[in-house]
This record gives sequence, structure tokens and C-alpha cells, in this order.
Amino acid sequence: MNDIISFLQTIDTPTVCNAIELLDVRPGSENFTSSKIKCLYPELGPMAGYAVTVQIETVTKMEPRDPEITMSLYEAVEASPKPVVVVIQEIGGHREFASHTGDVMTTLLQNFGAIGLVTDCNVRDFNEVRQLGFHTFAVGTSPSHVHCRIAKVGMPVQVHGMTVRQGDIIHGDINGLVQVPFEKLDELPEKIAKVRHDEKELMESIRAGGFTLDDLRARLLGK
Repeated sequence: MNDIISFLQTIDTPTVCNAIELLDVRPGSENFTSSKIKCLYPELGPMAGYAVTVQIETVTKMEPRDPEITMSLYEAVEASPKPVVVVIQEIGGHREFASHTGDVMTTLLQNFGAIGLVTDCNVRDFNEVRQLGFHTFAVGTSPSHVHCRIAKVGMPVQVHGMTVRQGDIIHGDINGLVQVPFEKLDELPEKIAKVRHDEKELMESIRAGGFTLDDLRARLLGK
């Protein structure tokens, strides 16, 4: 399975999405993120890893912090197949103020095997985390961690259109994020190769000059 992760780390996310469509295991409209999620460090290239899911309450205080639940996050990261992508869903109010991670938490997650993080809210310590080389996908930045209570670990979460379950494969780059299905996963490299071949052939035909509407009609309609 690590071979497929290493392979996916060399592929851009739109190509992965196109290849998933060819697998025909789910509608193409499912399980990718909206434009609300930003890739904060695009220079790191594509990210691929296994999800550890977390729910956090940041600004409001429905419950007190529980150190045992906090520990369960780091235990889950260490126990997970590697590499790990931590996926966080906010469950409290005032989401626009919620900042889920900074350089200290990122360093801890990285220590136990995480390479990246996805959150439906904000992060902080932008420059310090950049120096760590840690893939980070978030809505934006916010300066204070406020209350920041880890409420639950290992449950399904929703992150701006993408449903993620513990252990799912997550892929992302500057274009956005997608959850990679396990169904027909062994066929995904072949489908990626087909997407790349077909796109390259079409683009080369256009750039060679003289590409006509009849040529396009023949490709689209087979006549």
C-alpha cells in the first residue's frame, strides 16, 4: 500500500480526480473540497497519506478539556499507517475565529508520523510551520488558539464537501483535496496513465496547428 502512496505523491490532484472518475466507483461530484480550503504551502507539492480524523471545539466551551482525549490524538497518529494526514472538523461556534494548530502542535504531529493537516477552519504560526515543511490545508489564519479542546478522535468528519473516515487516503495540492477510494485502488495508476496519455495526445494535436472543429467532432462524437 505504501507504493501507491509514494506514487500518488508524484501526481497532481486534478489528474487523480480525473482518474477516480474513470474507476466509476462513485459520482464525480463527491468527496473533494470546495474553494474555501487553501493549500498554504504549495511549494511542497502533492500530499498523500492516511487520515486520522479529529473533532475540535475552539472558541466555545461546551465541555472542559480532557487530557486523555488529547493524548488519544497523538496515539492515533502513532498507531496509523504512515504517512499520516490529520483531518480536523470544528464543532464549536465562531468558526471564523477558530485556529486549530500552530508550530508546537505541528511539531508534535510530525514527530509521531504526520506529514500534513487539513482543517475546515484556520491555523497559525504560518512562517514557523512553513519552515517545518508540513503540508497544511486550511481556510486561512487566525492568531489565537483560544480554548481549543480536542473533543473526539477517529470518527467520520466533513470538511467543506469532503467526507473523511479514519484510515482514508487523502490527496491534495494547490488545486484542492480529494478522498481517494479504496475500491479498485490497484487500477488507479493505470487510469492515471490513461488520463495523462489522452490529454497529452490532444494537446499535442492542437499545438501542432491546423486542429479543426471536424477534428474535435471526431474525438468527441467518434465521427
